[in-house]
Amino acid sequence: MQIEPKFKDSEHFKTFWAKGNGKQLLNWSGWKPTFKNFENFAHLYYQVDELGDNAVNDTYLKLPYNEASALVQQFSKNKISENDDAPERLKRFFLQMQEVPNWFDEDLANNGARLCMRSGTNALIILRDFVLMGGYDYAYLNKPLIFTGALKKGAVKRLKDTLEFWIHVTREDALKVNSEAYQLIIRTRLMHSYARLKIKEKGKNWDYEIWGEPINFWDMLATYTGFSLVLMQGLKKLSVKISEEEEAGVFHLWKYIGYLLGIPTEFLPENRQQAVEQLYLWSTLQDQGDEGSVQLAQALLAENLESTIYKYPFQRKLLLNLHQSMNWFLLDREINERLQIPKVAVTAVFPKFIIKANQIAQQIYNLDDPRKYRKLVEIGHKDQMKVLEDYIKHTPKDFQY
Repeated sequence: MQIEPKFKDSEHFKTFWAKGNGKQLLNWSGWKPTFKNFENFAHLYYQVDELGDNAVNDTYLKLPYNEASALVQQFSKNKISENDDAPERLKRFFLQMQEVPNWFDEDLANNGARLCMRSGTNALIILRDFVLMGGYDYAYLNKPLIFTGALKKGAVKRLKDTLEFWIHVTREDALKVNSEAYQLIIRTRLMHSYARLKIKEKGKNWDYEIWGEPINFWDMLATYTGFSLVLMQGLKKLSVKISEEEEAGVFHLWKYIGYLLGIPTEFLPENRQQAVEQLYLWSTLQDQGDEGSVQLAQALLAENLESTIYKYPFQRKLLLNLHQSMNWFLLDREINERLQIPKVAVTAVFPKFIIKANQIAQQIYNLDDPRKYRKLVEIGHKDQMKVLEDYIKHTPKDFQY
């Protein structure tokens, strides 16, 4: 199917890339906007993870649920071989996943993991208030959430799952075959396929021409660019220093995660120039936030009041105000307004506090001193794990999508 960069002349696109966070990305990357490579990526809007789809078709859509889960769990925890008794297409899926490509450099990926870890709660704030909330302004990217009914079920479980995934895949040496992070990636990949197949089966109103395939490769690339490029942009806003080795490591880490999720390797960005180009070209296909975007944004804000991590209502209200202040500090004004995020009275106070705290911490724990750097990594890791433990503890056990 032939597509064009239909929103390249739209006001929301031009504003973002001419004066908003998009302009910051262009300045940081040094990449000059051009549409000459649009066709190199456009076909990804209609391409999906066929290996994952085939595996789901031969398991969860064919076998009793317990039997399908047992098979997937067996080969998630143990290597599969050609001789194993399993559906042929499930075998192909796992054989691809457990093949570590020659280009993967674990030491380089660990550089990226250490940045993710030492950034502590900064990273969690950026993921929630910048990456996730900002992503809701891309109307078409969110359509699978709407079609699978996730909108009606609140943000608590979705947030816990995202947090659990991100923390586990961004630890040092985490991505070994059959590791816990590897198993989480398998679950995520199969969940993508299951959701896509159900949308194709039941979503009669899915507009393929405008929205592409459900959970297509280009949308996936944009999503994981949020976990690499946009995460680092947000950290820089909070005065978190990032070395060249860490930056290269983050891109390499997410290149391998993308590979494990089935995305074609040749399209996974290796540096900020490639990532900005992809995000720029992809965003020409995305309309600005719509009614569904507003509902997702409001559900994410409401999660502060619904979560039982804090006992008292005044604590939850304060947390909501803090996240709103970060939204307004991190996101462009137009996006905050489109998503109908209320502006709090002391918007700048909390971000300034975080920035000052980061500057002081980086003076105390000199990043050039290996022992102090390692200490910062350990502290950040513990802080992130504590937040995850709280979310796991306070997410209803019987919650289903």
